[in-house]
Amino acid sequence: MTMTTQDVTDLYEEFGSDRLPPGQRETSKFPVLSKSGTPPFDPETWEFTVTGAVDEELSFTWEEFQDLPSVTQKQDFHCVTGWSKFDCEFTGVSFPTLAELAGVDDDACHVMFSGLDDYTTDLPLDQCMREEVLFAWDFDGEPLPRDHGGPLRVVTPHRYAYKGAKWVDGVEFLTEPERGYWELRGYSDSANPWNEERYS
Repeated sequence: MTMTTQDVTDLYEEFGSDRLPPGQRETSKFPVLSKSGTPPFDPETWEFTVTGAVDEELSFTWEEFQDLPSVTQKQDFHCVTGWSKFDCEFTGVSFPTLAELAGVDDDACHVMFSGLDDYTTDLPLDQCMREEVLFAWDFDGEPLPRDHGGPLRVVTPHRYAYKGAKWVDGVEFLTEPERGYWELRGYSDSANPWNEERYS
């Protein structure tokens, strides 16, 4: 069965008049940036958890996660270091799909993402509850490369890419805001590319 690709590259119209955010340059390459090296991944022991302020905490094996309802979207990707890659095709599970499965408590206001490399990053819940926020395992029709966060990474086309945790293995719904790895080191908590919110 062929999956229809949703084109969400026009989401910039919600934030600014130009598809390319200010201070960015378009590139056809896909540079690799991470806080440390690529962590190991074992599909037999990998576990994805959903915890915190939810009706039901969840746990998925790699096979179970891939069996969740998925979508394919064409998105733009904006790195805080100043480059943007247009028309990236990602396949994965949307954040709202996962949130619906867990049931989000009324007092939840923030989300913390965690990765296999102990990376963390946070976003307000309302910025996560968008169909464009994906837990992606495919990139341009192929399994997501390990150095780009494979087997699973978050993509956040409406925010700088450090908000999209690589090698993601869990989300925690929070009732109070917390800061992640780069946010604690001076990066913007809001990270809106069209406002150039790079640093706090």
